[in-house]
Amino acid sequence: MGCRATTTADELLRLALPGSAPSGSAPPGTALPGTAPSVPAPDLPAPEGGGSTPAVVPDVRRRLGGRGAWLHPDPACLALAVRRRALPRALRVPPPVDVSAVEALLAPRGDAG
Repeated sequence: MGCRATTTADELLRLALPGSAPSGSAPPGTALPGTAPSVPAPDLPAPEGGGSTPAVVPDVRRRLGGRGAWLHPDPACLALAVRRRALPRALRVPPPVDVSAVEALLAPRGDAG
């Protein structure tokens, strides 16, 4: 079972790397057109625990800066993206990426009533 073929932008979940530059600004070490970079690019953010794997987080408010990836809010679509290694390509980071925060958001919840 794959992802749905059609959707609207409002139905998609944006994923991002925490610690990215605010939207509309260039990250440190990134040259604006016609300028030279002044400082080297920062290291990629690491998940809590000190590992070197970049952590992908849901950007529910769509306010985190930097590159983002769009995903249907469906655990099957996340599993497909992980299996195809689509998130590291979309976010331009080396694989693997930690998607535990996204998995927690998309995990089925028991009925409260």
